[in-house]
Amino acid sequence: MYNILGPIIINSVEEFDETGVLMVVHLIAYGVAMCVANVFYTLGYLVDAVLNPTNSVSFRESLFKLGYWFSVSLPVLFIAFIMLSFLFRNH
Repeated sequence: MYNILGPIIINSVEEFDETGVLMVVHLIAYGVAMCVANVFYTLGYLVDAVLNPTNSVSFRESLFKLGYWFSVSLPVLFIAFIMLSFLFRNH
């Protein structure tokens, strides 16, 4: 996503250059975001154990959907935040 949006957003302001070091930094940051997403996804079990004493299936399904979409959106939002912060910082 960064390599697709980078030239579109950043080239309008300055030269977009993706160096090897920058790619490694972004890879590490993306890995951290993926780990955080998985931690939040795993916390669903604890939330279910505490807030669902009646073992409601509908509560469990809603919690699963919420955790799933949060975990999927977290890495994407991280990249979008980087792009938007660059865009607003330079305009």
